Amino acid sequence: MAGVHTPGVAVLGLGLMGRPMTRILSQHGVDAVGWNRSLLPTELTGEITLVELDAAATRDVVLLMLADSPATDDVLARIEPQLSAGQIVLDMGSSDPRRSSAHASRLAKGGVGWVDAPVSGGPEGVAAGSLAIMVGGTASDVSAVHPILEVLGGSVVHVGDAGAGHTAKIVNQLITGLAIEAVAEGLTLAERAGLDPTLVQQALTGGFADSRVLQLHGSRMIARDYVPGGLARTHLKDLRMALALAAELDLSLPHTTDVAGRYEQLVERGEGELDHSALHKLLWD
Repeated sequence: MAGVHTPGVAVLGLGLMGRPMTRILSQHGVDAVGWNRSLLPTELTGEITLVELDAAATRDVVLLMLADSPATDDVLARIEPQLSAGQIVLDMGSSDPRRSSAHASRLAKGGVGWVDAPVSGGPEGVAAGSLAIMVGGTASDVSAVHPILEVLGGSVVHVGDAGAGHTAKIVNQLITGLAIEAVAEGLTLAERAGLDPTLVQQALTGGFADSRVLQLHGSRMIARDYVPGGLARTHLKDLRMALALAAELDLSLPHTTDVAGRYEQLVERGEGELDHSALHKLLWD
């Protein structure tokens, strides 16, 4: 990023993704601070500079990494009175595309930019700087935040106007959810048939059935280790948005409907805080 101005950033939301993103930005020389709605572990205070919300709202770029659209709406309403022309709100969580478009239109009246740039790749992708980032917004706003995005992403693609990034993320979550269910069913079938699922996973490597889902989530399934990288309840929220968008477009998505129902089961069992690969548990329990 030599010769490129990197704006100061406030990351609002220091959860599974926001926390490592703040650290990585700081390690790459970005002036990054953090804010969180709830109390944080005391050990964080030494590795992330924490600020009050009013101070966060004065940064060049206010990066939102929040749980869902209601959380985004709430925090944005709290900071909006402090925002001024020239700042950019960068929403990197998974939110409703229609709300993103509405936020962008409203903020633009005060000269504040909006970019929705949700990510895929989980905490592992943050650590490697290899996140897939789907970007929506005007060309000028996207260009202004690109130095931030390129630190975090191995792939940064501007897919359209405000809201387009969040639409692309819905597509990502739809495909990922179906792939997780497919891997869960395939590995369960292999194991019930008496095969070692680890060997089956290895045997499929490099073939048409291979994928990051098979390698990463498949390993979690084999080990019965569902420590979250992505929460099951969050994936359910994303699939609900996919189905709502499909309904608006008069489109039937039968497999998405089925997989959303399985995530509903997982959440209803009180297991929504597990990794989304825990769909596998439904085939065994």
